[in-house]
Amino acid sequence: MVKFDFKTYMKNYDLSSYDEKIRQIEYKLNNDSDMLDWFRLKINEEELKSIIDTSNYIKNNADVFIVIGIGGSFLGAKSVIDALSPYFSKDLEIIFAGTSLSSSYLKELINYIKDKNVIINVISKSGTTLEPNIAFDVLYEELKKKYDESELQKRIIITTDETEGHLRELVNEHNYKSFIVPKNMGGRYSVLSPVGLLPISAAGIDIYKLLEGAKSVDIKNSFHYASLRNSLYNDGKIVESFTVYEEKLLYFTEWLKQLFGETEGKEGKGILPISLINTRDLHSLGQFLQEGNKIIFETVINVINSDDINLSKYPKSLNELNNIAVNKVALAHYEGETYSNIINIDSLTPYYIGYLIYFFEVAAATSAYLFDLYPFDQPGVSRYKELINEEIN
Repeated sequence: MVKFDFKTYMKNYDLSSYDEKIRQIEYKLNNDSDMLDWFRLKINEEELKSIIDTSNYIKNNADVFIVIGIGGSFLGAKSVIDALSPYFSKDLEIIFAGTSLSSSYLKELINYIKDKNVIINVISKSGTTLEPNIAFDVLYEELKKKYDESELQKRIIITTDETEGHLRELVNEHNYKSFIVPKNMGGRYSVLSPVGLLPISAAGIDIYKLLEGAKSVDIKNSFHYASLRNSLYNDGKIVESFTVYEEKLLYFTEWLKQLFGETEGKEGKGILPISLINTRDLHSLGQFLQEGNKIIFETVINVINSDDINLSKYPKSLNELNNIAVNKVALAHYEGETYSNIINIDSLTPYYIGYLIYFFEVAAATSAYLFDLYPFDQPGVSRYKELINEEIN
């Protein structure tokens, strides 16, 4: 079960003034075609079967699976894989590349894979993004040294536009395995498409359960949360901390920061997303949340049940202590006028992670519409790319 507590540690806001705007947004989501394939979870059975067949091949034929992409082309998949995989032991090593311009990272990665069987999945809708292009160019050359053309065909997977771009040309020229980035879907909303589902499936995660969780969301909860966020913003709460008490969710909060930051951070508007990993960050930023500038509110994602440890020295198990911390910290912060939404999930499973993904995607799009913003572009990101390209071309 997913339980939303938007009251216990939250200031009481009258949200009835949002009713008409929310009705308009719901109509837009259900009827517009522009960039909303993610909302309709448009992926067919044939595509899912191809993803699973390909992921099984990867697991059986690779020591290392390298996923090349940046932003939504890697954050969604990594967030799910980290959330649902063991901390210290994984059947297949999945490495993400193309997320920076660090030469040290790429050089060390090249050395690391020299004696390993490698399969690469490069993900880019346009095929023109600098960071993944560089990573793919470098690693592609390394794989050409290791494998002949027929073997290379089994070890290069390209996820890109259906008809256009350099990567699609490469698919057509060499007959590489490929998947399609849907045209009407931005990167940060693409985790439940082939962009995210192939790496997730390769990690051994049940993508059917992930999609089942997404399809079970009652979007009224997303609308309520978006309206509450907007009320907090109008009350001077301009920073939202996505706070978790389970470190496996660290990259889930990184995905959330991209989702909300790119969706509503425009035209001088929007709530700044940050993240906290508690109880660790209570010993660094906890003081600020308790007694600092009152510009922050929290959205806490709490996992109620996990593998537990009983402690003879204490009257509670470690899992019980963690749940106590969630509520007592929220109470302390509430007393300091830092308010908290709490989203409780029973456990870390594909179903619940899929649920959270879709819940937050709907909420992010709704939040942008409440700011009278278009949710599905990122013109500021485009500008930095233009300036870099002017320098290097």
